[in-house]
Amino acid sequence: MALIADHIETDTQQRVVTTAERLFREIGYQKTTVADIARVLRMSPANIYRFFDSKRAIYEAVASRLMGEVETAATAIAFEPEEPVGRLRRLLATIHHMNAERYTGDEKIHQMVAMAMEEDWQVCTAHVERITGIIAKVIDDGAREGVFAAPDVAVTAMATASAMLRFFHPQMIAQCACKPGPTLEQMIDFVISALTPKQPAR
Repeated sequence: MALIADHIETDTQQRVVTTAERLFREIGYQKTTVADIARVLRMSPANIYRFFDSKRAIYEAVASRLMGEVETAATAIAFEPEEPVGRLRRLLATIHHMNAERYTGDEKIHQMVAMAMEEDWQVCTAHVERITGIIAKVIDDGAREGVFAAPDVAVTAMATASAMLRFFHPQMIAQCACKPGPTLEQMIDFVISALTPKQPAR
């Protein structure tokens, strides 16, 4: 019985998150109320609060799911058998394209993510840490094979993520879209070049 109850609870939580995300996209997260979500699900607001202790907790769950999709795709690339240079190139491009698609293409979702960044929601901090860790995995593979120079893999991964910030951060993707600067491909080329072991001068 406990397993059935757990399954029902998890299913209800997912339905709340799915409904909330849909309403955020339709009318905006600031205008969406817990009562709106409850009405669509044909349950009472009090029932929603059985699963989420606040409206912000629902926001965070939606953000966590969106970010989790990026993390899942990035992790899959990191563990593929492709050589590290090609993997890192594809990993950085995928993170950019998925973030651009999920956040900057939808103004209402973008507003929610911007608020999350400004308020430093823990879910955002954890996401950045996980993405940096995924990048570190590929850099470590490359360092072991001698194709990347990374005496400190953790620092190198953080530097790589920082270098890609214009292409990773939802707000910067939107703000820099029409501003002069390197293309995504040029930035990735720069990062790969920085990681490539330098030949000693003759």
